[in-house]
Amino acid sequence: MIYYDHLPLDKDVLQALGELSINYVFQPIFKPDGKTIYAWEALMRPTDMTVTELIEEYGRRDKLHVLEVATFFGAMQAYFLRGYEQRVSINSFPSDCMRGEEADAFLEYFGEEIRGRMIIENLEYPYFSLEHWREKQRSVRFMDNLLAVDDFGSGINDIERVDIMEPDIVKLDRELISGIDHDSEKQDNVRKLVFRFHSKDMLVVAEGVEEKEEFDYLVGLGVDLYQGYYLARPA
Repeated sequence: MIYYDHLPLDKDVLQALGELSINYVFQPIFKPDGKTIYAWEALMRPTDMTVTELIEEYGRRDKLHVLEVATFFGAMQAYFLRGYEQRVSINSFPSDCMRGEEADAFLEYFGEEIRGRMIIENLEYPYFSLEHWREKQRSVRFMDNLLAVDDFGSGINDIERVDIMEPDIVKLDRELISGIDHDSEKQDNVRKLVFRFHSKDMLVVAEGVEEKEEFDYLVGLGVDLYQGYYLARPA
């Protein structure tokens, strides 16, 4: 269980965080050999409801910012407790970012250990805020960390959004690659996407790889990184 009461945050924020009952699991992101881990994605696991239910509830209460702060502080605590050495990938709402005092507290709490170790994944919902993205981009670049577009091809994350955001990494949604080994339309689409993103010096991640045949075909296309049940489940 992740606890927040010891963090250097405003008392109102701490009270809101104290209402949460959350654990974190991690799913590895692999290099093309399928064995070498590039990063660990932190995935929130509430103890009394599903993640979807939690997000819907906090969305209704206009408290998604609480989940944003909880994810950053909670995921990083869990990451360091596990002793991982590779990068950690943390989900972030495209409509939100930590406030200045919260970002300062985050840096104060974790210090230089986070430099060059984080990937911030901009989710595909609920909506995109350019103002918040620019602030997120500024703080991430300052700490030599990376930015990613999550679930490309789903929700709000499309070519237009990638062009605006100019991330370091684009994660292709499962819908784009499911059955790609025998679907010529998906093959052509993903081949073009890989070429486009590589031309902009962006890494491409295939998400939701569940079959050996999918993995083998994507390796042949030159996809950079892989995540999915075929390789490893969250744990």
